[in-house]
Amino acid sequence: MGSKKDNREDQLASQPAAKKPPAPEAVRLFARARRLLRDAARAGTATDRFGLAHLAALRVAAAVIAARSRASSRPRRLQNAWALLETTAPELAEWTSYFTRSAATRAAIDQGEISEVSQDDADEQMRAAAEFLKRAERLVSALVATLAS
Repeated sequence: MGSKKDNREDQLASQPAAKKPPAPEAVRLFARARRLLRDAARAGTATDRFGLAHLAALRVAAAVIAARSRASSRPRRLQNAWALLETTAPELAEWTSYFTRSAATRAAIDQGEISEVSQDDADEQMRAAAEFLKRAERLVSALVATLAS
């Protein structure tokens, strides 16, 4: 059984960050995601394009998590980015689900189990990562506007 203090800390941890601009780390992560998408567009192979687009999506997820998370002295259980995003921004559940599935392909590429990805799969990953970036930036902008009012 948790104490009243523990319950209050849980409530605070689940609330958006204090009224302030997005975390500087979120801004940096969004910029990094845009660079990775540009690199993916110039990649020589579909496999490289797929991998870079997935990395861009991971940076987007990290940016949303950084913008939504509150600093806490309490240690958190380690989770992968998609599981953490699911709890941090449930309104992005569709994206979380999509990129969780594509993470298996990226892991297989990284482990040498898959040597090539189709052009169509790489193009779809690029489109999804670019759309996810736009959606996440709108979400964080709306959060900042709401907190500032």
